[in-house]
Amino acid sequence: MTEHEFDLSRRKVLGALGAVGVASAGAGLGTSALFTDDETFENNQLTAGSLDLKLDYKSTYRGGPGRLDAIKAMGYPDAEDLGDGVYLLDQAPSPADMQAWEDLVTGEEFQFCSPEADEFLVNGDGIPVFTLEDVKPGDYGEVTISIHICDNPGWLEMVGGLRSNAEMGMTEPEMGVDDLNADEIGELADRMQVRVWYDEDCDNVYEPTGTGEQQELEVALVSDVSGSMGGSPLSALKTAANGFVDNLSSPDEAAAISFSTTATTDQELTTNYQAVKNAINSYSAGGGTSIAAGIAEGADELLNGTNATAGASKVMILLSDGQSNASAALSEADDAKDAGIRIFTIALGNAATGLLEDIATSPDDAFIAPNPADLDTVYAEIAQVVLAGELLIAEGSLADVMALLEEGVELDGDRSAEGRQPYPGQTTQCVGFEWELPIEVGNDVQTDSLSFDVGFNAVQSRHNEMGDSPGVAGGMNETNTTSP
Repeated sequence: MTEHEFDLSRRKVLGALGAVGVASAGAGLGTSALFTDDETFENNQLTAGSLDLKLDYKSTYRGGPGRLDAIKAMGYPDAEDLGDGVYLLDQAPSPADMQAWEDLVTGEEFQFCSPEADEFLVNGDGIPVFTLEDVKPGDYGEVTISIHICDNPGWLEMVGGLRSNAEMGMTEPEMGVDDLNADEIGELADRMQVRVWYDEDCDNVYEPTGTGEQQELEVALVSDVSGSMGGSPLSALKTAANGFVDNLSSPDEAAAISFSTTATTDQELTTNYQAVKNAINSYSAGGGTSIAAGIAEGADELLNGTNATAGASKVMILLSDGQSNASAALSEADDAKDAGIRIFTIALGNAATGLLEDIATSPDDAFIAPNPADLDTVYAEIAQVVLAGELLIAEGSLADVMALLEEGVELDGDRSAEGRQPYPGQTTQCVGFEWELPIEVGNDVQTDSLSFDVGFNAVQSRHNEMGDSPGVAGGMNETNTTSP
């Protein structure tokens, strides 16, 4: 899946969809949904408790400029042209109903779980998330669903399935690349790429790292190799820094910079993590301590290096065990921070503690390792801060993701805790869903069509310790997409 088209803007999740017990919302291409009702035994003075699951959504589609009228004709009378060939398909509630849609979901003014909110809610079969025709290679769409669990705490499961994947006949260009499935199975589900993730800040942007809103992390490991680092300090540094690098994954890049009297870039930014570790493992101790030189070298690599990417999240992790020219170091640090670099510092021992605290971007970004043996723990803590971004739920071809959702994917109410956790009552979880038909598909999918469903099941967590009882299955959203 390509990375370049999914961060259209920072639109937040909103809209509301009422449901009781179990709910489903569309993240397919065209939709309908069914919901259960709560069950009461009032004549016997027994009233079932409720688990009220409410969904909000906003969907967009990049289908090329000049298509607003065509998109409205597909069943989106309120579609808006957002520019650059991107369209707002639908949302609920609409801005005409109340304050701007994007200001609601992360705010506290609108209480989605209140009875008063029902006025603005719509039934599931009234949600046209994606019902699109004339989809072409290079098109993509996105829906972010905001799930509100009201009343009792509950387990949440994401479900779905592929309803159809039709060939719809063979055009002459398509027959030139595929004539195996002319009567039955199309290629669209296998060619279309999908990503589903926990959208922690409900901004419609997948953020795999914890350092900001960009899609890529670039980190410079700036290490003191002065004479005082000889022996166990340098050995512990190598082990701990290697451990940090092992936590990285593409497209994140790392660079190795060392400093003593002067500074050098030992490995420029790269996704070849073994090369970064090899550079770190080659360090030897000697010379004085110029923290300013290390910061300047690291900043230059992050901002101007051969592989530096404008707009990526820039992070510097600076370790030192000694004092240095404070004014020079602070001046270089200020320049780096002004350029958008987040600086974490590690003071090995007590000698550099005060200066490194001032160099760090914030007090929370300044760490102390009293002894070399503590470096492993400190680098691991920084890795948690830097890398604990939004987690994927599923990724791959639409066919593969739907096969996974057919089995049900258990969602975790607290990703920071060990093991799967239920969602507390009165809580919100945003889930992002993106699809893309890659540009390189070409004629392979002409006239093919597909439909698929995406939904959510919820069951109260009390007496269901691991969410084994999904309750009544929620209705699914049907989708239709055709590609000529």
